[in-house]
Amino acid sequence: MYARAALAFAVLGQLVRLASATVTDPTVLDACPGYKAKNVFTFGPKLTADLVLSEKACNVFGNDIEKLKLEVTYETKNRLHVKITDPSDKRYEVPESVLPRPHGELLASPHTAAIRFNYTASPFSFSVYRASTHEILFSTASHPLIFEPQYLRVKTNLPENANLYGLGEHTDSFRLPTHNYTRTFWSRDAFGVPTGTNLYGNHPVYFEHRTTGTHGVFLVNSNGMDIKINDTEPGSGTTLEYNAIGGVLDFYFLAGSESDPTAVARQYAEVVGLPAEVPYWSFGLHQCRFGYQNFVDVAGVISNYSAAGIPLETMWTDIDYMYKRRIFTVDPDYFPLDRMREIIAYLHSHQQQFVLMTDPAVAYQPGQGYGAFDRGTAADIWLKAANGSSPFLGAVWPGVTVYPDWFNKKTQDYWTNEFKLFYNPETGLDIDGAWIDMNEPASFCNYPCTDPFAQAVEQDLPPSRKTLPPAHDTPIFGSSQLQKRVDHTHDDVQNPPYAIANAAGTGALSDKTAYTDAVHANGLIEYDTHNIYGTMMSTATRTAMLARRPGQRPLIITRSTFAGAGAHVGKWLGDNLSRWEQLRQSLSGILGMAGIYQVPMVGADICGFGENTTETLCARWASAGAFYPFMRNHNTEDAISQEFYRWPTVAQAARNALDIRYRLLDYIYTTFHHAHTDGTPVLQPLWYQFPKDANTFAIDTQFLYGPSILVSPVLEENTTSVSVYYPDEAFYDFLDLTKTHVPGGGVVQLTDVNLTSIPVAIRGGVVLPLREKGAMTTAALRETDFELVVAPALDGTAEGALYVDDGISITPKTKTSVSFKFKGGKLTVKGTFGHPTGVDVARVRFLDVQSAPKSVKFNGKAVGKDAVAYDSERHVLDVTLKTPFTRGFTVEYQ
Repeated sequence: MYARAALAFAVLGQLVRLASATVTDPTVLDACPGYKAKNVFTFGPKLTADLVLSEKACNVFGNDIEKLKLEVTYETKNRLHVKITDPSDKRYEVPESVLPRPHGELLASPHTAAIRFNYTASPFSFSVYRASTHEILFSTASHPLIFEPQYLRVKTNLPENANLYGLGEHTDSFRLPTHNYTRTFWSRDAFGVPTGTNLYGNHPVYFEHRTTGTHGVFLVNSNGMDIKINDTEPGSGTTLEYNAIGGVLDFYFLAGSESDPTAVARQYAEVVGLPAEVPYWSFGLHQCRFGYQNFVDVAGVISNYSAAGIPLETMWTDIDYMYKRRIFTVDPDYFPLDRMREIIAYLHSHQQQFVLMTDPAVAYQPGQGYGAFDRGTAADIWLKAANGSSPFLGAVWPGVTVYPDWFNKKTQDYWTNEFKLFYNPETGLDIDGAWIDMNEPASFCNYPCTDPFAQAVEQDLPPSRKTLPPAHDTPIFGSSQLQKRVDHTHDDVQNPPYAIANAAGTGALSDKTAYTDAVHANGLIEYDTHNIYGTMMSTATRTAMLARRPGQRPLIITRSTFAGAGAHVGKWLGDNLSRWEQLRQSLSGILGMAGIYQVPMVGADICGFGENTTETLCARWASAGAFYPFMRNHNTEDAISQEFYRWPTVAQAARNALDIRYRLLDYIYTTFHHAHTDGTPVLQPLWYQFPKDANTFAIDTQFLYGPSILVSPVLEENTTSVSVYYPDEAFYDFLDLTKTHVPGGGVVQLTDVNLTSIPVAIRGGVVLPLREKGAMTTAALRETDFELVVAPALDGTAEGALYVDDGISITPKTKTSVSFKFKGGKLTVKGTFGHPTGVDVARVRFLDVQSAPKSVKFNGKAVGKDAVAYDSERHVLDVTLKTPFTRGFTVEYQ
């Protein structure tokens, strides 16, 4: 809620969580009898078996299920599907409407599979191994399977000091700790994004990297769970243990590759879906704040960015614009509709964009003429209380609230209609993107929430305005700056026997959210579906936005995600704090989302959301944030203002970093297009490109944007130096183009990195299509000429790609795809030029040219001396072309 109070609650919640979470003795669980495999049958790509309880039941957190069904399917050469269910009972599974499952290939076979399944019949255990080397990747040997109504346990042995990544959402190190470490999966409103706790979203997938290859393991289960990683058990190396409080065991094992770690990311995308493409404009700078008091504030920020010469692409407005914090309303005094429409029209006339916040919770206002509530009530689309008839009531910003039930077949029509009415281009607010928040779903009601009306009064919900409204005519923009019901009858869904380490409030599953016994229209309850609520809202919002502007890619940024969310939306990392350690942690966060979970449009609140930032922190964060895929400055109402123009140093840092970002924007756009096409990660840890270099395995203070841009920000206070690790390849400084090569790889200490700069390097082996210079809007940028930078690898070769379309259409009518190859002093540009670029290639810059060339040719003809410049100190050869970018060409030097 309010930032400082929320932080206090967060700290208290962690203490409570530690006291309430279940602690298990591994020796006790490993002494359970497990199961025996019987009636094993293999046919083609499939193996099935009955798993029968071996001996006397263990019954650690309920009665052991006596008979299970095992089904193993070789779906593709690189994907193995292992599923264990209770054949006698309808147990909850993640619905295919939320996460569609991939189909297997017709000719898939265990004989051609890259990874294979092996089992021991009694006691039953299984392993997955790499076929080419017989290296075991996953093994439950000596760890019996436990399968109870409200507790599932699977445990695997891993190598000592295992390199594990994923299992988000979290703010811990990118390479996960292996000592007494628990990752909890239960969506919550996590102000301050504390380390070691469950946060907003859930992605139960991990990648494990070894020098022998990289593979992935994905458990499709949306119930609450703890995944425990430990290295203290004698003789076990590292162990990883799943402890889920419901559902089934539904594993996908991904073979990855022995040489290319990015292969496992592409294979994961085949399961959860390829990431959605976003508009070109969405890669510009976004500005927001919770606490803009009125429409004059909003207009002033837009004007001040322009006056400061800092390119602002998109203006955002938080819930401040709403009347009494009710969604689909504007406050007639503080944000009158006509003045807000004026602001949007101004932005659009200047080729800029506008985004508003929409929460899921709808104010409970019977008989008060609140259309969004009345229409939802008439359609009967609210999430129901345990009695199945009355709406479940929570307490959020507008006071007592109801929540849309995304499983109700009428909810999509309701949501689409609300967007159509409120965001109507002719009569409402013509937004360009959507921002959805509080969709864990969050509630401020303290558990047990027996009287949300009283709690709303106690917490001043909705909060009172603290300022007087401006005059309505105040000048702005002047010269100033369907399925069978799962039976939980005998289950304790409020307090299950195994308590996961939930950090929300008291640790109870229903604290600060919808009750776990709240009922959906299809009979499912929140105990099972809680972790997918946000992703279902995301899908519904995308459908609503597509209805507003058919055929155009929507930008939708959400807070709560589940596996597969990236196929529909982007994400911001939530309510962080203005602290140096959180700047550092944000890099791990974006690497997880973009590099593993296939949610590439991701960023953290730049300069921090909660608490007061400082000039130096904001300057460094502005520089680093320019390399988040989603770049937005955003903070809370009870902190100081932190727009980039507030301090000269920050303003200059933002200008400098944005100039680099905008020059790279077509490389970024192309990288996103490739991700949408085949799942290749947009952001990559260094080990993705240097998988044999063990020094890279733990690095999460540097990252690669695409395969070729190395970003190494300064992340510590009071320093102008940074230690940068360069793997064994050529790297070129982005600004001065000088080459660095550390044979064998090593650390270089960069000094004099002032507050307005950030070390960015070009990895050797790439031809970069850059814009000649930045611009104030992305529309203006698309009218700026290209230049090509040829940065050879140590072997003297380089290659690259460029993709251009209209930047907005889901299915563009025209496309341009260009390939660049450089070898032996010759650059060859080929492609299909279906979409007009409308600009020239102004010049080509060849790096690491050891001496002035004797001759330079363009398309086989000599280039005049006045078009050739050679810098002998930096070894850079510039060839001016000014040739229309409408066809391929060659440039060569001797």
